[in-house]
Amino acid sequence: MFDFLKKNRQEPRGRVCAVIPAAGSSRRMGGEDKLLLPLLDVPVLARTLAVFERCSQVDEIIITCREQDIVPYGKLVRTYGFSKVTNIVRGGETRADSVLAGVRACPEDTELVAIHDGARPLVTAGIICEAVEAARQYGAAAPVVPLKDSIKRVEDGRIMADIPRETVAAVQTPQVFRWNLIEQALDEAVRAGRTLTDDCAAAEALGVDVRATAGSYENIKITTPEDIAMGEAILAERTDR
Repeated sequence: MFDFLKKNRQEPRGRVCAVIPAAGSSRRMGGEDKLLLPLLDVPVLARTLAVFERCSQVDEIIITCREQDIVPYGKLVRTYGFSKVTNIVRGGETRADSVLAGVRACPEDTELVAIHDGARPLVTAGIICEAVEAARQYGAAAPVVPLKDSIKRVEDGRIMADIPRETVAAVQTPQVFRWNLIEQALDEAVRAGRTLTDDCAAAEALGVDVRATAGSYENIKITTPEDIAMGEAILAERTDR
């Protein structure tokens, strides 16, 4: 009796909090804050936040940034009406410090943390959702894309050997983890003074297997002026820009 109610009832899920590190120095952009540069007339950071704002799997957004950027980023959040942004916290000296500050600012009932570069404005909801679902099942997940070029091992300026392309990939964000896992991993990395290239490295140091999910060649990171031109070209081809 009333079986149709069971079929339509959604299983409860834990809270998903997105942490957006935005504390870079923008040196390769000539010192100008790349996150406030326009990408088809909308600031890079606003485009990044908009994807998470619209994503049904994300409940809350926390930005970590330099102290001098708290006011302009807060103004951007208000201007674009990002209701999911609940906190803007001061980052630390390193990426790991900054991300850890964001992770610790998540609500106590957070199940998963999705850590995403503020300078990756072309991520899609599909990429986010797939990584979130994989992390919910396996504990940790990150989107990757296969490398297109031939890969070589180089020592002292000499090409030594081939590295099979099928064994390597370029990792992107969002990288998604169970909250308690990534909090412990980043805390240990910071205490040990380890330099991390991404947040997966912190989890891997604990022996955690990170599940690979589908990324996109369009999910680029805005780092140099050339990336702005590339990002605008990608957006120009999208119907939902």
